[in-house]
Amino acid sequence: MLARLGKVAEELGLPFGDRSHTFNSRRAQELGKWAEQQCHGKEFQDAVYRAYFVAGENIAHIKILKNIATGIGLDAAAAERVLIEKSFSEEVDTDWNRARSLGITAVPSMIYGDRRLVGFHPYDEFRKLILN
Repeated sequence: MLARLGKVAEELGLPFGDRSHTFNSRRAQELGKWAEQQCHGKEFQDAVYRAYFVAGENIAHIKILKNIATGIGLDAAAAERVLIEKSFSEEVDTDWNRARSLGITAVPSMIYGDRRLVGFHPYDEFRKLILN
């Protein structure tokens, strides 16, 4: 799976490092919801991608997530509070429940009408999803 991800990342010009572990992303999802509310959602997503897929960092650790947050200009203390208090847990649960109701079992998954595309794919596959 990692070899395929690396190949697609290369085709798309995305950085991709050598990962030896998979880490739980739940906390990153919760902090991401907060970052969206702070108008830094895209920056947070990009930074988490780099931390996880390029640097191989454990995005389940609060310290790592605080560093990511401060790296994009968000307040470290506020980020830590969001994580400890699980302030966005319900929002993430809602997202997970919606995904389950749509039959989504893998990330990323794209749905267009009654068709779906699961996993990382080259741009042409997305065009086919939408245009065919």
